[in-house]
Amino acid sequence: LKAVILIGGPQKGTRFRPLSFEVPKPLFPVAGVPMVQHHIEACAKVPGMKEILLMGFYQPNEALSRFLVSAQQEFKVPIRYLQEYAALGTGGGIYHFRDQILSGGAEAFFVLNADVCSEFPLQEMLEFRQQHGDVHSFVILGTTANRTQALNYGCIVANADTQEVQHYVEKPSTFVSEIINCGIYLFTPAIFQHIGEVFQRNQQELELEESSNGWQRAEVIRLEQDVFTALAGSGKLYVYKTDGFWSQIKSAGSAIYASRLYLNQYSKSHPERLAQNKPGGPVIRGNVYIHPTASIDSTAVLGPNVSIGEGVTVGAGVRVRESIVLHGASLHDHTCVLNTIVGWDSTIGRWARVEGTPSDPNPNDPYAKIDSETLFRDGRLTPSITILGCSVTIPAEVVILNSIVLPHKELSRSYKNQIIL
Repeated sequence: LKAVILIGGPQKGTRFRPLSFEVPKPLFPVAGVPMVQHHIEACAKVPGMKEILLMGFYQPNEALSRFLVSAQQEFKVPIRYLQEYAALGTGGGIYHFRDQILSGGAEAFFVLNADVCSEFPLQEMLEFRQQHGDVHSFVILGTTANRTQALNYGCIVANADTQEVQHYVEKPSTFVSEIINCGIYLFTPAIFQHIGEVFQRNQQELELEESSNGWQRAEVIRLEQDVFTALAGSGKLYVYKTDGFWSQIKSAGSAIYASRLYLNQYSKSHPERLAQNKPGGPVIRGNVYIHPTASIDSTAVLGPNVSIGEGVTVGAGVRVRESIVLHGASLHDHTCVLNTIVGWDSTIGRWARVEGTPSDPNPNDPYAKIDSETLFRDGRLTPSITILGCSVTIPAEVVILNSIVLPHKELSRSYKNQIIL
């Protein structure tokens, strides 16, 4: 068994700015650990996992190399990064590196998108395939969405008895199905034959067009539109439906929601990561992660759904709720931080209030997903969580509301509903 985690590249993650300026999006901390570490941990738990490959088109950098070394030591599984020469799509990348994936005689491999947060029921997908499909079938992880939101995802129509996928449509314009694609797959080497057919077809079409950069475009293959649509109804593709939590992490607002889902799971999987109320310590409400190096005043009140990074300083009487505070940030006495991501090494002055509007799914609808909100609506900035880029300084006694502040800014007054460039 192997696993491939698709981490994309720098021109992706634009909705994640300004946070993705400082760190590749897959390394952004969610619930105290890099986003992609949750994937690696889930893969490493599967018995017989021989190797985990990260695939994307980021230039190999120090942060990524450091992360891979520490993850290898922690999870005792070989982990490598394979760099694509260009953005090849979800299928093009694995096809390009098929020899690396198959080396060592891999009988099956998982493919996971890095920008999802999930319970990752990988073992269950393996068992499901043994019970339902034959050994050469492929499995998509699916979950239920509500009817209106399903249109934003890949929709799956499956046979109710066998769970065989009969029809697949990526982001349909009208309602097709409430079962959506979670971006987590279980493949066998036979998938490369199907991707290869798409590659051949692309090449033939490009030869007819005689375009100059055809070689590059033929390799861009999307698993969803190009492969699954063709495989549906052939008896080779199945869907395993999960009732566990699942969400996309496309925008910074969805990172706070993902953090809540993971912190919730920690009570079962990593109780040691959750802060407890202790004499002489801060007041903890609900699930809170605090890095051991952070310095928190005993009169601060944190939670629910708060993640405090490395070397953060939190002063007296500070209130933090539904927020991620990244390493090196400093919250001075009596500040109030709600629905906000505080960037690396940022400073919030005394008695300041920094607040955003949560973009959570409808709590009364069990199948609601987070909306992929747009930055602007009707020419106005949509109210969303407040984001402070790295090294932002907020003066004392000001209010910052529903705003995005780019890195290295020193503000002098209050702002509301603005992008501060």
